[in-house]
Amino acid sequence: MSVAVDYELAGDLKIGQVGIANLRIRSLDVARLVEEMRGRVQRAPKLFARAAIVIDFGGLTQTPDVATARQLIEGLRDAGVLPVALAYGTSEIERLSEQLGLPLLAKFRASYERDGEAEPALAAPAPRAKAQPAKTEAAPASATPALAAPTMPGLIHSTPVRSGQQVYAANRDLSVLTTIGAGAEVMADGSIHIYGPLRGRALAGAQGWEQARIFCREFHAELVAIAGRYKVLEDIPKELRGKAVQIWLEGEELKIAALE
Repeated sequence: MSVAVDYELAGDLKIGQVGIANLRIRSLDVARLVEEMRGRVQRAPKLFARAAIVIDFGGLTQTPDVATARQLIEGLRDAGVLPVALAYGTSEIERLSEQLGLPLLAKFRASYERDGEAEPALAAPAPRAKAQPAKTEAAPASATPALAAPTMPGLIHSTPVRSGQQVYAANRDLSVLTTIGAGAEVMADGSIHIYGPLRGRALAGAQGWEQARIFCREFHAELVAIAGRYKVLEDIPKELRGKAVQIWLEGEELKIAALE
């Protein structure tokens, strides 16, 4: 007598883009790190409250001991975020992750690899005529080697991006022809061009390309970022809100200027 076998899975596991922030530790001062994170959560609770955080100890000369790492994790949780993993690094980091019971995530190391190993510089595409900041000098060339500029044809998205949705342009630029609503997110490995209101989040240079830029016709963003450097709405001058702007990196600082 044959028996029917149910091959239907109880859970459907998929691997894809997820909104996890990377906390690069540069000074192992637990109290200071916790207060800095608490301030971020208080300034932008919709973005950072209960946000998933990957802790990256790669900027330190010595891997912290288990007790200090646990103290940091508990402090970050108390500040309002949720540490979920360690960023992949050395064998010591791997052992620490096992002792803490946290997974390792390797993808967040990509934009920091040039801190230790030089990569061949590749020329970025020639800037458009409107790419110069209004009434400012052009940003100087970065002293660090550049990541490869995206080379695929740009992705054009012609429908509104609504709250909870994400549009990602891998290895290319992204052009959005209409509205990006509050709570929505657009991301590109290259530059982002937005021809309608931006009320959600825009993240350019997602794989670490620092020459990426964001152009927006009507600026109300919750958050903008280039190669991991970001600003939230509370950090943006009020005179720029609702304006046509461009956003670029100058050294380690994210710059925003009105377009003429």
